[in-house]
Amino acid sequence: MSAADTPSSGSDPARSDGRTGVSAAGPDPALDPAGRVDWLVEQIRHHNGAYYEQDAPEIPDADYDALVRELRALEAEHPDLVSPDSPTQTGVGGAPSTQFAPVEHTVPMMSLDNAMDVDELRAWGERTARRLAELGIDGPVRYVCELKIDGLAMSIRYEGGEYVRAATRGNGKVGEDVTANVAGIDPVPARLGKGAPPVLEVRGEIYLPIDAFHALQARTEAENAQAVAAGRKPRPVPVNPRNAGAGSLRQKDASVTASRGLAFWCYQLGEVVGADAQPSHSGALEWLRGLGLPVNPNTKIVDDLDAVYEFCAYWTEHRHELDYEIDGIVVKLDDLAVQQAMGATAKAPRWAIAYKLPPEERTTILRDIQVSVGRTGRATPFAVLEPVFVGGSTVGMATLHNADQVALKDVRPGDTVTVRKAGDVIPEVVGPVLELRPKGLKEWVFPSDCPSCGGPLERGEGEVQHRCNNEACPSRVLARICHFASRGAMDIDGLGEQQVALFLDLGLLSDVAGIYTLDMDRIRELPGYGDLSVSNLTAAIDASRSRPLANLLFGLNIVHLGPSGAEALTAALGGLDAVRGASVDDLAAVEGIGPVIAESVHSFFADPVQADLVDRLVAAGLNVAGPERSVLPQTLTGKAVVVTGTVPGFSRDDAEQAIKARGGKSPGSVSKKTFAVVVGESPGASKLTKAQDLGVPVLDAAASAAVFESLLETGELP
Repeated sequence: MSAADTPSSGSDPARSDGRTGVSAAGPDPALDPAGRVDWLVEQIRHHNGAYYEQDAPEIPDADYDALVRELRALEAEHPDLVSPDSPTQTGVGGAPSTQFAPVEHTVPMMSLDNAMDVDELRAWGERTARRLAELGIDGPVRYVCELKIDGLAMSIRYEGGEYVRAATRGNGKVGEDVTANVAGIDPVPARLGKGAPPVLEVRGEIYLPIDAFHALQARTEAENAQAVAAGRKPRPVPVNPRNAGAGSLRQKDASVTASRGLAFWCYQLGEVVGADAQPSHSGALEWLRGLGLPVNPNTKIVDDLDAVYEFCAYWTEHRHELDYEIDGIVVKLDDLAVQQAMGATAKAPRWAIAYKLPPEERTTILRDIQVSVGRTGRATPFAVLEPVFVGGSTVGMATLHNADQVALKDVRPGDTVTVRKAGDVIPEVVGPVLELRPKGLKEWVFPSDCPSCGGPLERGEGEVQHRCNNEACPSRVLARICHFASRGAMDIDGLGEQQVALFLDLGLLSDVAGIYTLDMDRIRELPGYGDLSVSNLTAAIDASRSRPLANLLFGLNIVHLGPSGAEALTAALGGLDAVRGASVDDLAAVEGIGPVIAESVHSFFADPVQADLVDRLVAAGLNVAGPERSVLPQTLTGKAVVVTGTVPGFSRDDAEQAIKARGGKSPGSVSKKTFAVVVGESPGASKLTKAQDLGVPVLDAAASAAVFESLLETGELP
C-alpha cells in the first residue's frame, strides 16, 4: 500500500481464499455476505487511517490488498451490497493529521489501480488497446515505465522558481503542510534552474535510502543500549524504510528530519502556470530534470506492451540492487493528449497502472519460539510459523536475532505476527499485530539451558548473544562440520546437513578432520548410497584438499574470522605456519584484522585441542601454502575499484582478481573511498546511482576492455 497508489485486488498464492491473518476473521461470507461486506469496509477504513493518517500500518500491503480483493469479489457477486462510500468506489487516503496545517491540492493527487500479476497487467493492456480503438486513436503507442518507490507521496510547489510549499497526499484532495521539513531534504532544490515558470507543482516520492535506514537503525540500537544501561525504556527500532521515512518526515523539529538522510524522486506534473504545454510525459520528466529536479534514472520509454512486461520482469528480479525500496512498476501512456482522451474513473486514471511486485511482508500465526545453537555456540531464537507465502517463497521459520530483540518486539507464541523477507535475506519477524493478540498470552522467556546438550546458555557482560560453551554440544559439532564443507569454505559437494547428521549418528564422523578418513565402504552400504554416490563424494573431498589456505582458515570456525579476514591474513603473512606462529600484535597489525580478531585467531591456535585438529588436517594433505605473491606492478596499491557488470575479455572474478593482483581492492559496494567504478555490460543500477551521487569517477568499459586494461597498467584514470 503506497500513498501514491490505490490498494486493490491482492492474492495469496499459498491460500485459495486469498485470506491470511486479519482478513480471515469476521463473518462467514457464505452465510452472511452483507455482514462480511460491512466488516471488510470497516477493516479497510481502519487500515487506511493507520497507514495514511498515522504512518503506523498494522498489516502489510499484501494483507490489505487481500481485504480489498475480497470486498470487490463480494460486491461483484452481490451488487445490491455496493454503497457509494465503499472504499472500492471512493479510492484511498486518510484525513490530514492535526499536527500540520491542511493544504488543499489545486490539482487532486489521484490514486492508481493495481495489477497484482502479469495476467492482470496484460488485461489492463488489452483494455487500454480497446479504449484507444473506441476513441479512434490508432498508430504506435508509447509507454513510460517507472519504478514505484516505496515512500511517501509529496506535492512540492515552486513560484517564480522559488520553493514555497510541500504537502503530503492526505486524502488526495487535502494534505498536510510539511514545508519546513521538506526544505531540509538535500535533493529537493530551494531554487529551480533557468526557465522555471511562474507556478510549478511537481509530484513525487519522499523516501529513505536503504543506507540511511540502516544508519538510523544502528543509531537507535546504540541509543537503546545506553537507555537500558541507565534504566530507561528503549525505543522501537525502525523495521522498514517506508515507515522510518514517513516518521522522519513528520518530526515536529525540522532539523531532525534534515538529519535523517531522506531523498526525493519526482514523477508527475501538478499545477503548471505560464509554461508551454508538454506533448508527452517523458518530455515533462526531461523538462523537470533540466530545471534541477531529481528524476529517477531507471525510468524507461518503450514502444509496446511486450517491452513493458520485460521491464516489469527485470525489476522483479533486480529490485534489491537498488539503494531504495520499490514495491512495483508504474506504467503510463506517454502521450499527454492521449492521457487526456483516456480520462479517469472516480478514483484512478485509465491511462496508468501500478504493477505490484511480489509482497515482502505478510502476517501469519507464530506457533512457537525455539532456540538454535550454531557452530560458535551462539544461541539464536527463531520463530516457527504457520507457513505463509512471502518474498517469492513459502516461509515456515524466521529469525528473531537474540533475546533482547524478542523482548523489544514482544512477540509471543500464539500471536499474529508480521513476517518480512526481502530477496535472499533470511525471513524476519517484524513484530506482533497487537490488536489480534489473544487475551492472557504469556510473555516468552529465553531458556537457561541449551536445547541440544542441556548445558547452560550463558551471556557475557556487554554481549547481546547467549552462548553454549560446550565444545562437544551436538548442535555445535554438526554446525561446525557443515560450515567447513560449505561453498564459502572447503566447498565439498554432497556433504550437506542431512548427510553430516547421518554420519554423526552412525559414528562415522566426529569432527572436520574426520571428513578425510571417512569409511567409504560403510557409506556404500547405506540406503541411497551406491558406487556413483560414493565416487562423487570421494572426488569432492579430494578436490577440497587444494582449496586456498584462506578457505581453510575460514572453515576452521575461528570466532570473528570471516572470509575477507582470512584472505587478509594469508596475503600478509603467507602460509599456515606463519599464521599459527604469529603473535597477537603481528596479527593485529594486518590491515582489516584488528585486536579482537587477532586475539581470537591467536587463542584458537594456542588451544591444544584445536592445534591437534589442525595437525590432522595438515596430515590429510590440505593446502597450507599462502597465495603466490604477484609479480605484476602494484599500480593500484591502496585504491578501491568497484566492478559492476561484465567487462569484455574478463569474467567478473577475473576482473576482481586483476585489480587485487595489482595491489588494489575490489569491494562489492561503492563508498566515498572508492577510487573508480568500472562499468561493464548489464551493470547494477544501484552502484551506478551511488557513484553518481558521491561523485566517484565512472569508467565505461562496456564498449572496450582497453579502458579497464589502461587502468590496470597505469593505476590512473584515463
